[in-house]
Amino acid sequence: MFDIGFWELMVIAVMGLVILGPDRLPTAIRTVRNWMRNIQRFSQTVQTEIKEELRIHELHNNLKEAEKQGFENLTADVKDSVDSLKKAAEEATRPYEDSLKDESKNKNDG
Repeated sequence: MFDIGFWELMVIAVMGLVILGPDRLPTAIRTVRNWMRNIQRFSQTVQTEIKEELRIHELHNNLKEAEKQGFENLTADVKDSVDSLKKAAEEATRPYEDSLKDESKNKNDG
């Protein structure tokens, strides 16, 4: 990740031992390790969100393209995008529809 060789790591370890001392060095190492983990998690989260936003943007553009073509003579990629967008919309609304059905059923029973 940082392209640090063995000797560079040894120099950093000796400097840390001299500057911090043997009592505080393990705590400092743990703290730096936790920071690095948090930074990696944050960067992975950002990458995932960016990829998802790009995918949504691409689906949106494909849907606009399909509307322009009047849903006729669609390419396979556009058809797949439209189908996946429809499926995602159905999955997103399904819990709300189920809860509405349950509420109306409870009102009819009560």
